[in-house]
Amino acid sequence: MTTDADSATKKRAAGQSAPPPAIEFHGISKSFGPVRANHDVSMTIAAGCIHGIVGENGAGKSTLMSILYGFYEADRGEIKVAGQAVNITSPDRAIAAGIGMVHQHFMLVDTFTVLENIILGAERGLLLADSIAAAGEELKRLEAEYDLYVDPEAVIQDLPVGALQRVEILKALYRGAKILILDEPTGVLTPQETDQLFRILQALKAQGGTVILITHKLREIMAITDTVSVMRHGRVVADKITAETSEAELAELMVGRKIRSGLKRTDVAVGKVALRVRHLTVRDAYRVPRVDDVSFEIRTHEIVGIAGVSGNGQSELLEVLAGILPVAGGGFEIAGRRIMPDDPCDPAQLRTLGLAHVPEDRQRLGMVAEFSAKESAILGYQNEPLYQDGIMFNQAAIAEKCAALMARFDVRPPLPAVLSANFSGGNQQKLILARELDRAPDVLLVGQPTRGVDIGAVEFIHRQLIDMRDQGCAILLVSVELEEIMALSDRILVMFEGRIVAELPAVDADERTLGLMMANAAAATA
Repeated sequence: MTTDADSATKKRAAGQSAPPPAIEFHGISKSFGPVRANHDVSMTIAAGCIHGIVGENGAGKSTLMSILYGFYEADRGEIKVAGQAVNITSPDRAIAAGIGMVHQHFMLVDTFTVLENIILGAERGLLLADSIAAAGEELKRLEAEYDLYVDPEAVIQDLPVGALQRVEILKALYRGAKILILDEPTGVLTPQETDQLFRILQALKAQGGTVILITHKLREIMAITDTVSVMRHGRVVADKITAETSEAELAELMVGRKIRSGLKRTDVAVGKVALRVRHLTVRDAYRVPRVDDVSFEIRTHEIVGIAGVSGNGQSELLEVLAGILPVAGGGFEIAGRRIMPDDPCDPAQLRTLGLAHVPEDRQRLGMVAEFSAKESAILGYQNEPLYQDGIMFNQAAIAEKCAALMARFDVRPPLPAVLSANFSGGNQQKLILARELDRAPDVLLVGQPTRGVDIGAVEFIHRQLIDMRDQGCAILLVSVELEEIMALSDRILVMFEGRIVAELPAVDADERTLGLMMANAAAATA
């Protein structure tokens, strides 16, 4: 394989000057109060390559990229773009320097069209009609050049997640980005959408662009990147040519120890029915069924996985079972209590029945960003006597509980007083899991348990879920990661357009079979 370093050597030998690196970080440091996110970070990213950055949650990857994109200013250090020192104090300055960023959580206006989102903040001239006409022509060129087609008249809220990501990439390219940062870009994509994204990234590279890819998925690093930097505890601990390393080496560099391969499972006989769902229907605000006549059971000592392309009713299923969405038809039963349209049950009541819920969207439903970690650690359970001191909260007891959960689940930094928003996404996830699993629930609803979580934490979270199952918990698992579904589940249900369209033992499942069922279950069955 010819690396960018090899190409530079050949150019020098031929008398040509090698292009300067796309990005250079020199001694970047950044702290948030007592939390040191980046410590003397130096890194060089060659022009015209795909460069990966990996590390555990809280290793400082996203902070470093946020400094490059102007969301944060470094406490000290220097950044060079194409060999020139730059002072990037805002995203506008980053864009002017040719840097674009596609965030883990898309930054689009749901009620605007694709075209309106792309020109938002980058209008040309006084008349909006002129901007739209010019943008339409430029969009056609970008779509043809990078194979990035999205219907420009489509409304954002009507598009699948893969198309939303393409809109974000088009938005960056429309603003002239030559350097594109992608933060966990495949976390919500199907395998097919991931393949399409990789083709787009290769096209960007072929046109001379530079891509910086932040991901926890080492298989993707090995498949798509030319070079990779490993961060740990806010520092760069290794820079590697991808072709000269391996997933095992990168994993060990990330966590500082060897990662155990495989997930040991014990054979445990299933017990009584813990959750019974019968003809359950959920409708949206337009009366459209999102969960359509769904029936299944989960028993103690069992993990039932739900596989499906994002947007096929899995999210609504979890939320209705957690008491967040109302039952429109049918119902479900837990601990002898039947929940039906005329006899609803709210989340607090369901918790008293032994149900716990780890939501898919941790920021929207799992925590309050403006709360401290200790407050998020008791959210939903704040009225328990342990946390009361007369009419006030017992702050010492709350802090002690949070510290214990942080220690058990390796939440970093282990500081209960730090704002929830200041933790990395993976550490937010571990804190929410710690809160819910600590209750030893009879029924556990888990959505995307390892989204945005590093390989060491994935291993730990999977082990916790298996242990809960072995102890008698009935677990309903929703994940877009088919590998995760197959590794954890005893049975797998496939959802398509709001219905359960297939069921099979996990031992009989493979990615191809599940992928076909997820895309078109009827055709796959036929």
